[in-house]
Amino acid sequence: MIQVHHLENSRSQRALWLLEELGLEYAIIAYRRDSHTMLAPPELKKVHPLGKSPVITDGEITVAESGAIIDYLLDSYDTQHQLFPPHGSAEYRRYRYWLHYAEGSAMPPLVMKLVFSRLDKPPIPALIRPIGRMLANGVKARYLDPQIRQHADFLERELSNSPWFAGEHFSAADIQMSFPLQALEARGGLGERPNLKDCLARMRERPAYQRAIAKGGKFTLPG
Repeated sequence: MIQVHHLENSRSQRALWLLEELGLEYAIIAYRRDSHTMLAPPELKKVHPLGKSPVITDGEITVAESGAIIDYLLDSYDTQHQLFPPHGSAEYRRYRYWLHYAEGSAMPPLVMKLVFSRLDKPPIPALIRPIGRMLANGVKARYLDPQIRQHADFLERELSNSPWFAGEHFSAADIQMSFPLQALEARGGLGERPNLKDCLARMRERPAYQRAIAKGGKFTLPG
């Protein structure tokens, strides 16, 4: 049976959602973040050397990284091509683009914003938190926030052409893109962008998404 090594409030929620969309049986092995550092526990290193989530195991096969997990599950189990467009089509090219864009372009500035937002909080020593706050505010104002707005505007325009990222039909690219949209929402980046809000609402309305949340536990990303 497929096992999902599921870290709370992490990208592994996408693996649960995909498995629910495919109607596959799977088991969840749950991990809690360190309450002080918010990092994954060391037990995950027994599954994969980097000790990060998501990771799935399928018999003797171990697969890490969200995009690689999506490719593996679709190649192995989506024999009816439910969650990706036909090869060679314009929709398939869009599908591949968004599958890689999510982590390659969208998430880095959002992760950096989260990191910089913690420079004035524990475990940073109290005496240097004011310096951390000044540094963080400068980097966010001059670099991160403009970059994030640029990405959000780009996504808003793209979703004005179709309801889903690859086109008219829901695909695994939407599962992959759900995490950047939720991170944007948590970090105040959705703003007055109705297409992004509508897409995120449609994602959350899907029965498979709701089943994944019910099984994986409450899903909340930090601001």
